[in-house]
Amino acid sequence: MRLSHRVPELGALELLLAVVRLGSVGRAAAELGVSQPAASTRIRSMERQIGMALLDRSPSGSRPTEAGALVAEWALQVIEAARALDAGLGALREHRDGRLRVVASLTVAEYLMPGWLLALHEARPGTAVTLRVANSATVAEQVLAGQADLGFVEGATAPTGLGCAVIATDRLLVAVAPRHPWARRRGEVTARELAATPLILREQGSGTREVLDQALSEYGGTAKPLLELASTTALKAAAASGAGPVVVSELAVADEVTTGRLVAVPVAGLDLRRPLRAVWPTGQRPAGPARHLLSLTRQPSPGPAAGG
Repeated sequence: MRLSHRVPELGALELLLAVVRLGSVGRAAAELGVSQPAASTRIRSMERQIGMALLDRSPSGSRPTEAGALVAEWALQVIEAARALDAGLGALREHRDGRLRVVASLTVAEYLMPGWLLALHEARPGTAVTLRVANSATVAEQVLAGQADLGFVEGATAPTGLGCAVIATDRLLVAVAPRHPWARRRGEVTARELAATPLILREQGSGTREVLDQALSEYGGTAKPLLELASTTALKAAAASGAGPVVVSELAVADEVTTGRLVAVPVAGLDLRRPLRAVWPTGQRPAGPARHLLSLTRQPSPGPAAGG
């Protein structure tokens, strides 16, 4: 149902109510912060719109006509309903701006997200953050389905149907236990040799696996994995036990390589860099705490650098 063109706007109704309550157009104008001529013009315009006089004017002030009193009574109901609507919208905005649903790939969630969320808490202490961890394919699915306000993925290509921004560059590293033959060899491992070797790998659908498969595609792709694991801790533990080489983010094995529990193995002629991306539904640029978190990802991290 469309409203009649004779229904005044909310501002005009507020002015009428102020005149009725204060008994003067001038006092009503002062209360609402407008000039008296502007208020008088607005009242006359409303009277023409409705088609009848609403005020009896005299040197001592203004009082409502019989019709004006009825219109003021109805106007009060409209204004009260508008205020209730405004309060409800404010509550919705406050609820929206007080929560943030994030889903992130394993590397981002474990090694970058803690610092970002700490900074977000300091900047917006009232924000309730829910963080879920999934592989990059699942992250994209959840953001597309509206189950998260912001997602973080790692992979060679941007997910289809999502807006995105590259926030950092990560590098995959081949690492082995100190007693593994690759830890003691003088020359670099070749890309073809890496492709032919059973490795400890992340599962299909992870950004790590996608980047490695793409990098080794011209050598026939990766061999059948020695192990497929969805946990970074499990991947590193398997490699450290001597089970075989592991391919993970350099962020994930920085401590193990520094302490000697794992040895980084250089691979000749293979680019294992990958972008880390923030993703969101197309056409819905992040707002509120999601936008704030996105801005924090562009600042230097206090932890290991994500460059490479």
